[in-house]
Amino acid sequence: MPMVTIQVTREGSSPDRPAVTAEEKAALIQGVSQLLLDVLNKPLDATFVVIEEVPMENWGVGGLPVAEYRRRLAAKSG
Repeated sequence: MPMVTIQVTREGSSPDRPAVTAEEKAALIQGVSQLLLDVLNKPLDATFVVIEEVPMENWGVGGLPVAEYRRRLAAKSG
C-alpha cells in the first residue's frame, strides 16, 4: 500500500484562500494515484495521498529560513 505525502508551501495564501483549493487537492490525489497505478501497478483503492500545507516560517533554503534567504538574494540583485 503506497502512501504519498505532498507538501505545499502556504505562501500566497490567506485565511480566506488556502494554499491549495479543494479542487486542486482532488486533482493532485487523482493524478498521483493514477501515476502509481500506471508505473507500479498499485490499485487506486490501496493508494493513500496526504497533502500538507507548510507555513513559510517552517521551511528554508540555502541554510536559512526562506524569508531571510530571499532578503539576501534581493539585496544581491538590487
